[in-house]
Amino acid sequence: MVTWLSDWFWQERLWFPEGLGWADLEDRDGQVYAKTADLWVTIPLALCFLLVRQVFERTVATPVAALLGIRETARLRAEPNHSLETYFCNTSKHPTQSSIESLSKQTGSSVRQVQRWFRRRRNQDRPSLLKKFREASWRFTFYLLAFFAGLAALIDKPWLYDLKEMWNGFPMLALLPSQYWYYMLELGFYISLLFSVATDVKRKDFKEQIVHHLATITLISFSWCVNYIRAGTLIMLVHDASDYLLESAKMFNYAGWRKTCNYIFILFAAVFIITRLVIFPFWIMHCTWVYPVTIYPPFFGYYFFNGLLFVLQCLHIFWAMLILRMAVKFLPGNKIVEDERSDRDETDESEEEEDQKEGKPTKNGPVRNGHPALNNNHRKTE
Repeated sequence: MVTWLSDWFWQERLWFPEGLGWADLEDRDGQVYAKTADLWVTIPLALCFLLVRQVFERTVATPVAALLGIRETARLRAEPNHSLETYFCNTSKHPTQSSIESLSKQTGSSVRQVQRWFRRRRNQDRPSLLKKFREASWRFTFYLLAFFAGLAALIDKPWLYDLKEMWNGFPMLALLPSQYWYYMLELGFYISLLFSVATDVKRKDFKEQIVHHLATITLISFSWCVNYIRAGTLIMLVHDASDYLLESAKMFNYAGWRKTCNYIFILFAAVFIITRLVIFPFWIMHCTWVYPVTIYPPFFGYYFFNGLLFVLQCLHIFWAMLILRMAVKFLPGNKIVEDERSDRDETDESEEEEDQKEGKPTKNGPVRNGHPALNNNHRKTE
């Protein structure tokens, strides 16, 4: 059964146009071609990335965060309560008002005490500002280096300027050392992101991120196996062009440099729209969808490759909508850009409101007509 499945999976009619096959990708006359077995090296590379990341976050990101005034902050922890903890873990982290009243009677606590317990308990699960900064720093460093490395590898290649050159001589496209390392490092990095997804900062688009990582890994691996390398390098370069800008904007946001964050975000939004919604669909996807059928009849690999590109483009549209929602914050009266995918800590403001109702003094001084006398309009942002 295993042999049959292997033979079926690797049959040439699925991977190559009619008349071409694996024999065409055998090394000869000093020409080296991509091999499926090469992909195994990405597993140890991914593990190396995880190790390097730990060292980087401790020795580089943390000191930089300290220089910018970002440190671990002590959060008020929820008092141990078995009934509330059971409900929190097994039922809901955001109980309804009726559930809060029921839990209040069950535990002998007031409704406000139950509400405060759930708020503090939710905050315990939220990542700290320092954790977010270190993660953004790591991704920023890789994406920046990857973009300039990819640009250096492609700057003198004809298919960077004439996309039809991607298919000139396909599939007998010789593999260059720069292409090999560009592919292996990119694929190793995305596999490492998949390995660390359980411990990374979880955002509202967590499921979309998983789909993106899986689609990217599959796309890179497939394009390597069938020697779509020229198209693959262009696709990776287009994606790396904006990612490092987003991560740098996050870093400055976490550091409290609002204006710098806003300016970088504007630049990121422009680059994202141009690369992901213009260059990617109308240039690259057009060349992978329209031009190949003028050279050879469509086959399964052709549809599969373009299907993966379509999945990525759907994700691009989804994220573009989030970016546009954030861009609205640049309108007059809006001064802070927040990551729409992140949750904000439920901290001082919510508790002050409860203290006001209970007649307790607040951090902003006495209350006048239900509002503090001094209000600095401070907000905790991600």
